Formats: sequence, structure tokens, C-alpha cells
Amino acid sequence: MKKNSALLLILLLCGVYPLKAQVSKKAKAPAFAIAGKTATTYTTADKTNYRISNTGVLPFKNWPQPLETEVFVQVDPSKTFQSFIGIGGALTDAAAETFAKLPKNKQQEILQAYYDPQKGIGYTLGRTNIQSCDFSSDVYTYIANGDASLKTFSLAHDEKFRIPLIRQAIAAAGGKLNIFASPWSPPAWMKDNNDMLHGGKLMPQYRQSWANHFVKFVQEYQKQGIPIWGLTVQNEPMAKQKWESCVFTAEEERDFIKIFLGPTLQKAGMANKKLIAWDHNRDLLYQRAATILSDPEAAKYVWGIGYHWYETWTGGPMQFENEKQVTAAFPATNLIFTEGCTEKFDLDRINLWSLGERYGHSMINDFNSGTVGWTDWNILLDEKGGPNHVGNYCFAPVHANTQTGELLYTNAYYYIGQFSKFIRPGAKRIVSTSNRDKLQTTAFINTDGKIAVVVMNTTDDEVPYHLLIQGKAAETKSLAHSITTIIL
Repeated sequence: MKKNSALLLILLLCGVYPLKAQVSKKAKAPAFAIAGKTATTYTTADKTNYRISNTGVLPFKNWPQPLETEVFVQVDPSKTFQSFIGIGGALTDAAAETFAKLPKNKQQEILQAYYDPQKGIGYTLGRTNIQSCDFSSDVYTYIANGDASLKTFSLAHDEKFRIPLIRQAIAAAGGKLNIFASPWSPPAWMKDNNDMLHGGKLMPQYRQSWANHFVKFVQEYQKQGIPIWGLTVQNEPMAKQKWESCVFTAEEERDFIKIFLGPTLQKAGMANKKLIAWDHNRDLLYQRAATILSDPEAAKYVWGIGYHWYETWTGGPMQFENEKQVTAAFPATNLIFTEGCTEKFDLDRINLWSLGERYGHSMINDFNSGTVGWTDWNILLDEKGGPNHVGNYCFAPVHANTQTGELLYTNAYYYIGQFSKFIRPGAKRIVSTSNRDKLQTTAFINTDGKIAVVVMNTTDDEVPYHLLIQGKAAETKSLAHSITTIIL
């Protein structure tokens, strides 16, 4: 026994015996070595023709110690964080109705532009609405008044425009698109204000029926050939809107998940559906997450916490710190961006460069705060920023002139594509840091070992810098008002 102990001690000191297991474990993470490699750059920039354009190859040279006077972005692929699930946009009634008005060749263009990973920007996520939302042409439900047993449940409304679009999007994405669905409101008769609009609350006697409604929706969409990957509990549960809305306090959402929705999904064999709580702005993100996730009986059903970016409607800064606090406090729960767009559509502002920069700023900081997936709002809207039954017109990355069939691509489409085209599901976020505030950056290592580094410059200045990795550096520059993805 003493001999064995002595031998083990010698092996430990020499670093021989247990390190084989450690090395084997580490080897499972994506590996990367810069030696002998070059990097390819893809850029979108204002006042140029660059739109996710190949803008050259960067050679690397030895660069062991940068100086403080030099500008650089440093990447460290040995430190990995959250796994990436994808980027996408919402397939709403408004998007589907606009899509249906386009000629066939323009429909195919849209599908390719969003979902083809080579010829387009490779969306892999999608969101859709359960019953009507503001981006519907009318207010509708799937069941008749008073039908708590859901015997009249029908997708007839969705079958006209939305279901055909979602099917085509799935096909264009190669047969798989992770779709999650969100309700804006239960039927009016289930609520204490007897109105699908203007807030109100789900009445206690209908909580089980409403939970059953989620199950029925998933089952019926499955029959239509559309698997539902995830569900959010309630869109914007603290907003009393002039459109479809329903208020849940944090405690009410927690208890609805714990007592009704979670167990109902589980009993129906849907425990694998990704249940997402909150689905509202970053400002109350931590308060909602803490209330729900601190209760083990509710938390066990929750896959993630969803959030929007509309806390900035007064022009204030986006509250990324709240995301970081949720990530730190509840590392086992996923953060997912579930909705964002620029509001108050105006055709005269469609070429504003700030549209895309808002996306880039949010996406870089959201990913650096622990977010695993990012979902834009409508993938397509018409020349008025709709249709929308309450006049809540907004921007989308692509607009269609339904009179002429023309498609208008805003720069937001290209900014999103600088991420979605190059960062693929299964990628791991790695360290990417800048020593100057003019350059914002994030980076991921894909499952094939390729690194994607995103660098964004929202200033009027061109910024020369070095990209540092593993003791080597490549000299490059960030154009004024540009975003570049560097592939190593």
C-alpha cells in the first residue's frame, strides 16, 4: 500500500498519471491553432457597396506583446462560454400576408435570402404567434366562445397564409427550423376584462384550459408538418397594450408554470419543448428570472428566459448588465432574445444606417452577456410597415412594395447576416476583447473549428487595428460605420 502511494505521488509530481484523463476531457472542446493560417474578412459598410462582401485575406505575423498605444482586438479560443443555438426572425400573420402578395420569383428570393446558409444569411430560428397579435390583420382565436374543453379548436385562419409560409421556410432552411410560439392573449372570455386587447388577466377558472390550449396548438401544428421547438408563456406579460395583451405578475407567471403549464406539457409528452419565461424587456429581466427560478418547482420546467429590447423606447441605453446578472445567478438557465425591431415605420427612413447599427450593438452585447439565441421580429412587412390591425407600424429587415413586387433590403438585414451566416448552431462563444471603445466585438468557434470574429465600428472614423490571437497578429482596419466578420 505504501509503495503504491509513493508511486502515485511520484506520478502526480511528474504530471504523468492523471493528466491523460484531463487532456482527453479538454480535447472535446473545439481546438484552434493560428500557426500557418490566414483570415478572410466579410464587411458591410456605409457609403460603400460592401454588403457582407469578401473584403480580403489577412496574413498573420509574430506579435508577442502589443503596446498600449496600439489598437487591437484580442481573441482567445481557449476560453469558451455558452453554446449557440441560432439566429432568426418571426413568421407572423403580417409577414405571411405580405409574402402571399408577392410574385413567385420574389417569394423564392425572400426564402433564399433568409434561410439558405450559402446564398442567404442562414436563419435557423423562428418565432410565431399563438392566435392573433398586433401584426395580424384582424383579431381572432382558435376556439369558439365559452369552449373551455377546446372541442372547436381550428387552425383555419393560419392555414390560409401563415402555415404555408412556415412550411416553405422550413424547406428553404434544409428541412429544419427551430420554431417557438408565443401567445399575445387568451380568448376574451377567459379574461377578467372580457377583451383580447388592453391587458386584463387570465381568470383563475380558465388556467387549466389555457394550459391545455398550448398542448393543442403544438399537436395541431405538428399535424401540419410544423414541429414546435419551444413556447413562451406570454408575450410581454407586464404590458397593457392597445393590441392583444395579458398581464402576469412574476408570481402569477411562476405559479401558472408550476401548477398548470409545466405539468400539462409534461403529461402530454412535451417535456422536451423549450419553455421560455418572461418574453419582455431587459429592465425587469432579473426580477422576473429571480422570482421564477428561485422556486425549484417552477424552475424545473423552464428552459430559458426570453427578453426584448424595448426598454430603450425613451432613447436610453440598452440594459445589458441585467442579462449578465441573470447569467451569473442562474447559469443553468438559457438567455434568449425573443423580439426586437425599430418602431414607427417611415419609408423616408428606410435607408438610415442606424437601423443596422442598433442590431449590431444589441447582438454583440447580448452574446457577450450569455445569450444563446437571437430572434428578430417580422421577417417581412409591406410598404406601410404592416399589415397591423392597430396601426403599430414598424421596420423589418426587408420590406415589400405589394403594389410593384419590389423588395427593399434595409441594412439591418446585412448586419444580422454578419452574425447568422458565419456563426452556426453548436458554436461556442470565446473571448474577444477590444482595447478601444470605438470597436465592439464578439467571437465564436464553430463546430468545424473555424472562428468567427465580429468587429463593429459605429463612429465616423476609420480605425486601423491588429487582430491578436495566440501570439500572432494580423493588421487590418475597421471602416467608419461598418461591421466585419473575420473568419479564421
